[in-house]
Amino acid sequence: MAKVLVLNASYEPLNITSWRRAVVLLLKGKAEQLEHNGQLLYAGFPLPTVIRLRHYVQVPYKEIPLTRRNVLERDRHTCQYCSHRGDDLTLDHVVPKSRGGADSWENLIAACVRCNVNKGNRTPREAGMTMLSQPRKPHSSLYFELVKHTKSDLEHQWRKYVIGI
Repeated sequence: MAKVLVLNASYEPLNITSWRRAVVLLLKGKAEQLEHNGQLLYAGFPLPTVIRLRHYVQVPYKEIPLTRRNVLERDRHTCQYCSHRGDDLTLDHVVPKSRGGADSWENLIAACVRCNVNKGNRTPREAGMTMLSQPRKPHSSLYFELVKHTKSDLEHQWRKYVIGI
C-alpha cells in the first residue's frame, strides 16, 4: 500500500514505486534510504518513504501533451482567480486568443465559469483580477503522479525533493 518516492543519484525525482520494490533496491545496495515514516518493517529497518539511487540513471525526456485534463490537473482543479474547486471548470486564455494569445502551457489556466465570463476578452490586469499562480509548463511527466501523492500525509516528506509541487 505504501508508496515510495525514488530519486536519481542527482536527487531528481524519477518515479514512485511500492515499498516492496524500494526495500529490494535497499537490500541489494542499489539505493539508500533518505526518509522513513517511523513504521518498522522488522527490527532496526524502518519502512522507507524516500530512497535515492546510488548510480545515476539517464532518463529520456518525455513531452507532456497540452490537454484540458492536464491543465486542470496542473492547477489542481482550482479556479486560478477565486480558488473555487470542482469539476465544472473551464479553460481561460490569460491573453485572449482574439488578441494573439496562444494555446500554450503559459497562457492557459483553469477558471470557473463565473470568473471566465467576468474576465471576458481582457487580460487579468485589465479586468482587475489576480491569478493564484503564474501558469507554466510542468517540469516532467512524473509531475501529475507526484501531485496526486503529495495531497496525502506523505507531503511533508516528499515536498523538499519535488520542485514546483
